[in-house]
Amino acid sequence: MGIRSIDQRLCTGCGTCVENCPLDVLRLDEKGEKAYIKYIRDCQGCFLCEFECPEGAIYCSPIFEFGITKAW
Repeated sequence: MGIRSIDQRLCTGCGTCVENCPLDVLRLDEKGEKAYIKYIRDCQGCFLCEFECPEGAIYCSPIFEFGITKAW
């Protein structure tokens, strides 16, 4: 559950998602042109980034996903 992807074709680098993320999951690249997911495991699925993105470039999944843990 939570953020899954940012469409780089749609992202304008406005920084709205970075400003609205309460857990500091998103960042702007070094040139400040595009947003990217920095700490995906910290995302708690509040969906603020998706709702606030003016370009609709962010997709968050409402489905809880379990990771498969291997013994070794």
